[in-house]
Amino acid sequence: MASVAAPTQDALAATRPEHWSQGLLDDDALAHIPGEAGMPFFGHTFTQLRDPHTFARRMYETYGPVYKVRSFGRWNVALMGADANELMLFDRGKIFSSKQGWGPVLDKLFPRGLMLIDFDHHRVDRRALSIAFKPGPMRHYADALNRGISKQVEAWGEGAAETDMRFYPAIKQLTLDLAAESFIGLPFGPEADRINQAFVDMVQASVAPIRKPLPFTKMKRGVDGRAYLVDFFTAETLKRRGADGEMGQDMFSQFATATREDGTLLPVDEVVDHMNFLMMAAHDTITSSATSLVYLLAKNPEWQEKLRAELMATVGGEGRDLTYDDLGKVELTEMAFKEALRLIPPVPSTPRRALESFEFKGYTIPAGANVGINAHLVHHLEEHWPDPTKFDPMRFTPELVRARHKYAWVPFGGGAHMCLGLHFAYMQTKVLMAHMLTRYRVEVADGYDPAWQAWPIPQPKDGMQIRLVRL
Repeated sequence: MASVAAPTQDALAATRPEHWSQGLLDDDALAHIPGEAGMPFFGHTFTQLRDPHTFARRMYETYGPVYKVRSFGRWNVALMGADANELMLFDRGKIFSSKQGWGPVLDKLFPRGLMLIDFDHHRVDRRALSIAFKPGPMRHYADALNRGISKQVEAWGEGAAETDMRFYPAIKQLTLDLAAESFIGLPFGPEADRINQAFVDMVQASVAPIRKPLPFTKMKRGVDGRAYLVDFFTAETLKRRGADGEMGQDMFSQFATATREDGTLLPVDEVVDHMNFLMMAAHDTITSSATSLVYLLAKNPEWQEKLRAELMATVGGEGRDLTYDDLGKVELTEMAFKEALRLIPPVPSTPRRALESFEFKGYTIPAGANVGINAHLVHHLEEHWPDPTKFDPMRFTPELVRARHKYAWVPFGGGAHMCLGLHFAYMQTKVLMAHMLTRYRVEVADGYDPAWQAWPIPQPKDGMQIRLVRL
C-alpha cells in the first residue's frame, strides 16, 4: 500500500479573515488599480462569458499588464504576461491560494480536488496521487490506451473509404472509456452515459452566472451530477477496500487503499473527491486538447503529413501500437501537440487569492484580492510568439524553447500545482495520433472555421465536422 503523511491544517488560510472566502474586499482597497466595473450588479460577467479572449485583449491593450474587472459578483485583478505567470505559479513566497482562487468557481462541484487544496495538504495528497503516474502504472496505461484507441479509431472508419463524423463527441466518449479502464480498472457499464453527462454538467456549472443550485439552472444540474458521481465512487471505494487478493494496477485501487503514516486509510470522501477531479481532468481537458490538435492538423495538411511520416517510421506500419518505450521518439508529434496547446490551451485562465499584499509592475496588490493570470493571452503575445495565430510546431525546437521566457507557455500550469497528469496527456495524445494518422487522412471542408466555446474548457460548438479518408 502507498503511505502518505497526514495533512496538516493550512495555517496561512486559517489566519485570514473569514469574509475573504466571500470575495468581499472593499472597493477602496483596489481604487489605485485601473479597470472597469461594468454593468450594475452583473459587472462584466456576460461580456466575459460571451467572448473572454477578445475582452482580455481589449483590457490588456487599454490598461496594461495589471487591471481590475468586476464580474461574477466581485472584483478580480488580472496580472498579464509571462512574468505574471511566473510570479503566481512558481509562488516563491507561498502567498497565492489556489483553494481560495478556484473555490468560488468549483467548491460546489469539485471540493478537495488538487486545485482546491493548498501548501502542506496539497503536497501530501499530490504525493499520494503520484503513485498512479510512476513508470510501472504508465506502462500499464500505455497498453490499455493502445488497445482501446486502436479498436475505436478503426470503428470510426466503418470500413469505408471516406467517413464524415463529429469528432468532439466521439473523442469525448473515447477518453471517458479510456480513463475508466486506466484509472478505475474497469469499463463503465450501462451507467456510462449518466457518468459522462454528470461530468458535462459539472464543468458547465463552473461558469454558470447563477451560483446557487436553483431549480432548472446549470448549477443545479452540476450539483446533481456531483451527487451522482459521489455515490458511484463511494461504492467503488468501499469495494476496493473490501476486496481480497492482489490490489489492481489501476490508480483508483492504489489510492483507495493508501494509508497515512499512522496506518489509517484516507477518508472515503477525500478519495472520492480526488477521483472526481482527476477523472474530469483526464477526460475533459484531454478531449479539448486532442480536438484542437486534430482540427489544426486538418487545417495544415503539410504538418499532418510530417507527423504521419514520423509515426509510420516509428510504429512500422498502419494501426500498429506506439509502445511506452517509443513515446520519446515522436518528437514532431509532441511539438505539434505543444503548439495546439499554445493556440487553444485547455485551461485558458487561472485564479488565485492573495494571502498577503505583493508588488507587481509598480502596483501594490492588497491581501485578500482575487487575482488571476491568462494563459490564452500570453500564448498569443507577439513578444514571445511571432505571428502568434499561425500553427507552427517548430516554435518548440529545443533552441527556441531555451531562448523563450520559461513561463510564456503554461498550458499545464506550473510550480507546485503543475498538472499531475501531463505525461499521461502526452502519452494518450501520441497514441491517438499513431492510430489515427497511420489509418486516415483527416480533412475539413474548405473555409471551415468552427466557433469555439472558450470557457470553461474550450470545445467546438458544432462538435467539429471532419472527414476521415482511409489511406
